[in-house]
Amino acid sequence: MQDILKQYETVSETNVKTWFRVGEVNDFPQNSGACIKYKTKQIAVYNFTRTDKWYACQNLCPHKMEMVLSLGMIGDKEGIPKVACPMHKKNFSLEDGSNLGGDDLKIATYPVKIENGNVYIGFSD
Repeated sequence: MQDILKQYETVSETNVKTWFRVGEVNDFPQNSGACIKYKTKQIAVYNFTRTDKWYACQNLCPHKMEMVLSLGMIGDKEGIPKVACPMHKKNFSLEDGSNLGGDDLKIATYPVKIENGNVYIGFSD
């Protein structure tokens, strides 16, 4: 299972090589998540309309190794946007992927941009 985790690595806007179009803004639920596939990766995409921001992270929960994070509840913890895994309720920052409970587990995050009503996620490969 560790091999699966190795394929996910946080991407910053400065190291984006490909902006991949994942759909139109209207294709994604408001204040909730949806899952897209890029090559062999499952990516959770969140339209956080309460803050007018978009986020993307790996869909794989690093604790139970299940593809479920797109089904998690989004919100914030002390002003940090987060997703709570639906299986075990661990909270991960949607900004940097850190575990907001202090555990070592971390998730990969990806930049999102909106252009002309289209949603793009940045990848480094």
